[in-house]
Amino acid sequence: MTKVKLIINNQELTANFDDNDTSRAIMTHFPLKVSMMNLYSREMTYRFKTALPAKKAKTSGYEVGDIAYWAPRHSFVIFYKQTGEVIGDLQKIGHIKDDISFFNQLGDTDIEFSIE
Repeated sequence: MTKVKLIINNQELTANFDDNDTSRAIMTHFPLKVSMMNLYSREMTYRFKTALPAKKAKTSGYEVGDIAYWAPRHSFVIFYKQTGEVIGDLQKIGHIKDDISFFNQLGDTDIEFSIE
């Protein structure tokens, strides 16, 4: 596990990133500031221009706070609301333990990621 700091609108959160090929590939871009889209009223998403490795991608559900990579669209995702959906080709990267309910009121926003 690697501790990762997220900064959203001057609010700091901490995530634990798993040790897998996808999380290691994303962390090579840190520090990283991206403009994330608020999609489907459940997730913040950034789409990388090129694919990242995702050897453990599978069909699965998610928990609020999960950080994942959706391989088909090269999407880096933070799930903030549970809809019960099961998603194919999803590689879990990590998890935010902090309260992220404020994401419900956010539109598209910049988020900074760095290794803590």
